[in-house]
Amino acid sequence: MGTETVRTPEADEAAGRRREQRGWYFYDWACSVYSTSVLTVFLGPYLTTVAESAADADGFVHPLGIPVRAGSFFAYSVSLSVIVAVVVMPLVGAAADRTGRKKPLLGAAAYLGAAATAGMFFLDGDRYLLGGALLVVANAAQSVAMMLYNSYLPQIAPPEERDAVSSRGWAFGYAAGALVLVANLVLYLAHDTFGVSEAMAVRICLASAGLWWGAFALIPLRRLRDRRGAGREGSVTGWRQLAATVRDMRRHPLTLSFLLAYLVYNDGIQTVITQASVYGSEELDLGQSTLIGAILLVQVLAVFGALALGRLARRYGAKRTVLGSLIAWTLTLAAGYFLPAGAPVWFFVLAAGIGLVLGGSQALSRSLFSHLVPAGKEAEYFSAYELSDRGMSWLGPLLFGLTYQLTGSYRDAIISLVAFFVLGFVLLARVPVRRAIGEAGNPVPDRI
Repeated sequence: MGTETVRTPEADEAAGRRREQRGWYFYDWACSVYSTSVLTVFLGPYLTTVAESAADADGFVHPLGIPVRAGSFFAYSVSLSVIVAVVVMPLVGAAADRTGRKKPLLGAAAYLGAAATAGMFFLDGDRYLLGGALLVVANAAQSVAMMLYNSYLPQIAPPEERDAVSSRGWAFGYAAGALVLVANLVLYLAHDTFGVSEAMAVRICLASAGLWWGAFALIPLRRLRDRRGAGREGSVTGWRQLAATVRDMRRHPLTLSFLLAYLVYNDGIQTVITQASVYGSEELDLGQSTLIGAILLVQVLAVFGALALGRLARRYGAKRTVLGSLIAWTLTLAAGYFLPAGAPVWFFVLAAGIGLVLGGSQALSRSLFSHLVPAGKEAEYFSAYELSDRGMSWLGPLLFGLTYQLTGSYRDAIISLVAFFVLGFVLLARVPVRRAIGEAGNPVPDRI
């Protein structure tokens, strides 16, 4: 007689959970291309060139009649997009938790961002206003979508799986970013071979990120499922709900303590990401091809770093692993201070160090925070997390700029960022994570 496998409800539930997790990974795969190819590599220089072609004799453009130096237009557009995201994220998060309709909101934000990015194909000539508007829409939509995406983590992964699931998500994102960036660089560097101008090659690279984002977003939108909302009345306005969320977070001071630590060390991480290329070009006299190659190396190694730190967290706990990564960040910056100028090999070594700790420190911070969120308030709390990630990272660039202004040395500016990792380490070490999880009403994992 043959044996027949009997499926239990627990087995069915586990299979459904794994299916959702695999779908969840693919949103990082879909949207990370925007962050890598559009924001980090191509859009800044290209939009600046477009703005300069529209500038007057003094080098100014005049959006809404306001004089703006053409070279500052990209930075101001990014800042405006952050302001829009800061306003919108808490409102969307509250609506997602109240209605339980998280997936339609994720789809709306994702496709708004993808459409705006694809529309960058039409950014040519002197259409700097179009470029600025598309950047604001795409960047704000990306922030809102990431907040909703992150808030799924505590719903699709039990506590013991969360570090691994979060790490795989980051790894998927970095892998996609590296893959598409390679294809983009082939087109950009060999545009004559393909019979297109340099500007057309950039426009194709920008638009391809939007098409990639929209195409692969279909996978999570098919596999993720909505949960029943918390049942709060729809008459509560977004702003009233935001105020209620802030009051509720004050009832969980240990969760706020973790957010403060994360805000500090993540500010350091984001500043290193944005200023490393400035350090490489201005202080180390490295060319554009070297800098782009270093960005690609960071993307590739971040895949392995995220997975490796996820494994370490399984053995030593997420908090200890994040603390270890902050020590590694500090040592990497200290080494960067001593890099010789005109030596690309050592800059690549520095990039390798950043890549190995970048993905893991971000992934494990996300999974740690997911344990500290009260059930039913995932999107609201992750809106605060996303604000810390995107909306509050201004102090690091300010310190970097002030240090350079006072000393005239980019080496002093880069080493000043060590303060964020040291202070972040101290603040995180002081958070009693087990007690914080219990006070949030969540089960405490065996190893955290």
